[in-house]
Amino acid sequence: MNTQKTIYDISLLGGHPALDFVNTVDSRGERWGRDFLNSYDDLVAWACRLDVIDDEERDTLLVKAGKSAADAEKELEQAKALREVLYRLFLSEFDESPVSQEDLDFVADMARRAQSQQSLGLVAGNIAWRPADAKDLNAIRSRVAQSAAELLTSRDGRRLVRACQGRNCGWLFLDQSRGGHRRWCSDKTCGSHARVRKFRAAQAD
Repeated sequence: MNTQKTIYDISLLGGHPALDFVNTVDSRGERWGRDFLNSYDDLVAWACRLDVIDDEERDTLLVKAGKSAADAEKELEQAKALREVLYRLFLSEFDESPVSQEDLDFVADMARRAQSQQSLGLVAGNIAWRPADAKDLNAIRSRVAQSAAELLTSRDGRRLVRACQGRNCGWLFLDQSRGGHRRWCSDKTCGSHARVRKFRAAQAD
């Protein structure tokens, strides 16, 4: 039986859609794990899981992608480029690496596209900005960029983004732990594996 995870069942541990988007690569340690975004359909499936798009928008985008496979493939590559830019920017909160203005401009350009198409309306009884219907293949990428920009610019009012310290993991997450010293994307996986390695090393001494 094939138990290999896919975009439909990977864990969502980032605490924010932009971080879960970055985490669509299985691991970012000394070696990369598998990439879960292997088609535009995967990108749509991920976006639907995270409520970046709704079911109707999902159907619209899949139909459009089916009519132009080349454009869908090009958009997938653009989305992956955004993913790696976001990884570098958010990782800088953890390792204090320099922030690239080129990366910031890259995100800002995409975020502006989503912002320019918003309208004011009632959302759950409250007046709020509403995104335009996702009709273009780049809708997911634009929405992720906008969401990421909001997270990046809210650093002073939220917990920090951290990188999992599990061996060959590197997934990013918002540290919502009580003490603010969370080390693992998941205590049940990376945390448990680290404790087992530590125990075995102690036994071997």
